[in-house]
Amino acid sequence: MTVAYDGRGFSGFAPNAGVETVGGTLAQALERVLGHTVELTCAGRTDAGVHAWGQVVSFDTPGDDLDLAAVQRSINRQCGPRIVVREAAAAPAGFDARRSALSRRYRYTVLNRAVADPFLAATTWHVEAPLDVAAMRLACDPLIGEHDFSAFCRLPKVRTGHPAPSLVRRVLDARWLDLGDGLLRFDIEARSFCHQMVRSVVGTLVAMGAGRKRPGEMRGIVASGDRARADQLAPAHGLCLWAVVYDTDGSVEG
Repeated sequence: MTVAYDGRGFSGFAPNAGVETVGGTLAQALERVLGHTVELTCAGRTDAGVHAWGQVVSFDTPGDDLDLAAVQRSINRQCGPRIVVREAAAAPAGFDARRSALSRRYRYTVLNRAVADPFLAATTWHVEAPLDVAAMRLACDPLIGEHDFSAFCRLPKVRTGHPAPSLVRRVLDARWLDLGDGLLRFDIEARSFCHQMVRSVVGTLVAMGAGRKRPGEMRGIVASGDRARADQLAPAHGLCLWAVVYDTDGSVEG
């Protein structure tokens, strides 16, 4: 299923006892429709407050005669408009929403105006200070390619007796678009992302646009692996999991 949701009020995607999550809410609705326990796999485990337009989830259910349109309508009645299923389809054999994905695309939106807009407040980061978009674009180039993104990621917990997980990621594209009227959009695509990576990258790029850092510092920040060299985390509500890319046998795009 391709799922969109407003991340406000949810404690992220992953089911977690005692708190409301997107995955937990969606699984409960599915179980009511299907009549059996459902184990969801998602393409990207979004954090608390992060939105999605093209999240992809997969699950197993018996029977070849399942009325997917009816399932979709039922889920949307139960969960909408906070969570909606945009598309439901039978997946190819062996399909896994996470492991079958070739890349993920995230989108971050900044409202760069002197005065905030209440109708955009839920999905944009309002930055009052003027931003140099050309500088932010210039700083994107060092992000592209395969790098250790430790400088931009929350360090994962290391289990005793196990090596630390790798924070090496391959970024396929990163760019800023000026949409006019103060709306700026950052699009980034990678094979996968580590925890808080996009928000940290955006916070650092905005610092460069505001003149607190120079675009030429980006390459050194990436190479340093030092989280203290990057800037503040951009707020979660400006971030959206926009699309997930699969191969031609299981193609899904938002």
